[in-house]
Amino acid sequence: MGLYGVLARKNLIAMLIGVELMLNAASLNALAWGRYGLVDPAHAAVSGQILVLFIIGLAAAEAAIALAIILAVHRHRHSVDVDDLDTLEG
Repeated sequence: MGLYGVLARKNLIAMLIGVELMLNAASLNALAWGRYGLVDPAHAAVSGQILVLFIIGLAAAEAAIALAIILAVHRHRHSVDVDDLDTLEG
């Protein structure tokens, strides 16, 4: 779903939502890996949870930076459509 959202959408905000969906899927995979993976059972749950916290922090930083870039693009071009961003101007 997330990859489809990134590849098929023309709106930058919809593409960002697709990326966030993929990061949430990665955190769920990390949590399952920590629970059922081939890690030492004493540290399995903790390692998955630490990885999930790292992914959530990464997603929050990525969302903040991406939204700031999208806001700057909207102020400059008055659109967040990817097709309108085909020229490089100063």
